[in-house]
Amino acid sequence: MDPIYNGMPANDLPAEGWYKPWSGGNGGNCIEAMKLSDGRVAVRQSADPEGPALIYTPGEIAAFIRGAKAGQADFLLT
Repeated sequence: MDPIYNGMPANDLPAEGWYKPWSGGNGGNCIEAMKLSDGRVAVRQSADPEGPALIYTPGEIAAFIRGAKAGQADFLLT
């Protein structure tokens, strides 16, 4: 496999291993995430599975989750 990089086509990553941890009544358009073998996390839009994958380090994902749990992303809901 070629090197994994931020913005790479999501379909260049393994087809197996994508999960929809966040889903709602939005017609099936969800965020999908995959934990990579080196600990990083790939995120893609389920409506565009061949589109770009955003690649995050474990620290970035942890900071996002902590911040979301603390309400720091609530502004996105209004």
